[in-house]
Amino acid sequence: MLAVTDVAKSYRTGPRSRLSGLRAPRTVLHGATFELGRAETLAIVGESGSGKSTLGRIALGDLAADGGQVLYHGNTLASLDRVGRLAYRRNVQAIFQDASAALNPRRTVGESVETPLRHTLRMDRLAARRRAEELLDSVGLDGAEMSRRFPFELSGGQRQRAVIARALALDPEVIVADEPVSALDAAVRGVILSLLADLQSRLGVSYLFISHDLGLVRSFAHRVVVMHHGRIVEQGPVERVFDDPKEDYTRRLLAATPRMAIDPAEAGLDRTQGIAQL
Repeated sequence: MLAVTDVAKSYRTGPRSRLSGLRAPRTVLHGATFELGRAETLAIVGESGSGKSTLGRIALGDLAADGGQVLYHGNTLASLDRVGRLAYRRNVQAIFQDASAALNPRRTVGESVETPLRHTLRMDRLAARRRAEELLDSVGLDGAEMSRRFPFELSGGQRQRAVIARALALDPEVIVADEPVSALDAAVRGVILSLLADLQSRLGVSYLFISHDLGLVRSFAHRVVVMHHGRIVEQGPVERVFDDPKEDYTRRLLAATPRMAIDPAEAGLDRTQGIAQL
């Protein structure tokens, strides 16, 4: 459904040239390639600075690659016209780490969820309000109550649920989730992962799940991509990569993770069913 092929990206962050005054380019992605299937969770893992968030932004269409292609249902993102790009932005949504920053503090939660419904789907105010409450209900919040509250009145877990509701407003096929639970405590983290798994089971949504937490990845993902210094060094089914890693870097990454933290049962997730039992 979504494919990234030989994608490269550089930033000019090095020292300035005496002749041109331009900074030297620093390559942060080297020919990254992966595929994401329907109703699948593909995790991207690696240390800070490995390029995983840059890769996620390119997949979202928020950042242009210097080389390579992003394909959606076989069509390159670069070849899409304005209508096609708008459709892509509808079908590929994002959930970020900081739910507080993702919600406008001056708007109620209901108004934030209504925004894509009114501006993209052109719903009238009443229909958008009703749909926003339904979406909030679908992520385990009381839509009628929570839609009237401001973000500061919600807990961290409730804010992240509201962000998920807004991401679902346009019925996306793919959600790019960049460290979506790392700012939450362990109990709330499990609840949010359970919610995401349940939504995948019911709606068939696919996740590109960016994380540094190998325990969550083993519990939640179907396949994993391991990144190191902007390169994909290994990828495959979670069980194979975790139990029989082929690359030295993957083995070092796993060795640095406490064993109890990579127990699939810890988060209560069952990938075979797509639903977490908590």
